[in-house]
Amino acid sequence: MGFFKSFFSGKPDNPLAEQEKTRQKNFDIFKYDGIRAQRMGRQDYAIKCFTEALALHDDFETRGHLARSYAQVNQLDEARQQLERMTRMEPTHTDTWLTLANLCYMQEDYPAMAEAAQKAIALEEGNAMAHYLLAKADNGQGNGLMCIAHLTQAITLKEDFTEARLLRAEALTQMQQYKEAREDVDAILAQDPDEESALLLRGRIAEASQDFGKAEADYRRITEVNPFNEQAYLCLGRLYTAQKKLAEAIALLDEAIELNPGNPALYHERGRAKLLNGDKEGSMEDLKKELELNPKETEQLNGEFNNQPLVQQTNILGL
Repeated sequence: MGFFKSFFSGKPDNPLAEQEKTRQKNFDIFKYDGIRAQRMGRQDYAIKCFTEALALHDDFETRGHLARSYAQVNQLDEARQQLERMTRMEPTHTDTWLTLANLCYMQEDYPAMAEAAQKAIALEEGNAMAHYLLAKADNGQGNGLMCIAHLTQAITLKEDFTEARLLRAEALTQMQQYKEAREDVDAILAQDPDEESALLLRGRIAEASQDFGKAEADYRRITEVNPFNEQAYLCLGRLYTAQKKLAEAIALLDEAIELNPGNPALYHERGRAKLLNGDKEGSMEDLKKELELNPKETEQLNGEFNNQPLVQQTNILGL
């Protein structure tokens, strides 16, 4: 009788179960609306949807989506909070630790990055990416030897790990171990002869070894493969300027600025070449343009272009 009474009256026998069913339905709506918004690039709406979903049900996967959307809009602290919560929810989930390590790298929090990478290694000793991320944390803390050691572990686990070989070659170059660095670069270029970062590093190694012809060839090759590679133009322009090939440097940087008119470092280098070539008026015009593009660090300039460019020069890996 209770069933029929409930059926005909439209009232459920178990209102708590019906409430939970409604809650789950609303959770699903918010979650999957958030996923659709995320795929469409509407991260602001996705964040609202995921937040509403989590208010209804604490879900590991949804927190992962929310962390991704926060990272996409550069709300790194919020993304990190979600990832740290996820590591407490499922501490044996290796990918969460790897994602947290990457996010700590974006925040330049290298000790926390190392800790997250070590957690991943403790769960999966054979995870090459975990060893690579630990090496990046070492590099960020200025520990070149440990960086190389962990990169070697990563490469042993994954021989074709291009990013790890590039970082190891970079670390070896900084330690002036050019022969060993060149071996890593050659291994990469054997697989992909036009890999721009490897060509750039090989050019830097050749330049450091006073083999300016090979350095020029590598820098030139990059500009042919990718005319928008600003770093290759900068390296080649500096090489020409150092060799007193000032007309060549200016012509090259004219070309680079035409392709990349928003890079203040290009104006800095052209201004320096013009000043050395006796064109003071032209050099001051480039200085003015550099300041327009990057006004925040005007104190770095001394008017003689013998200081570093305004744009901070990172190594080829962006580290």
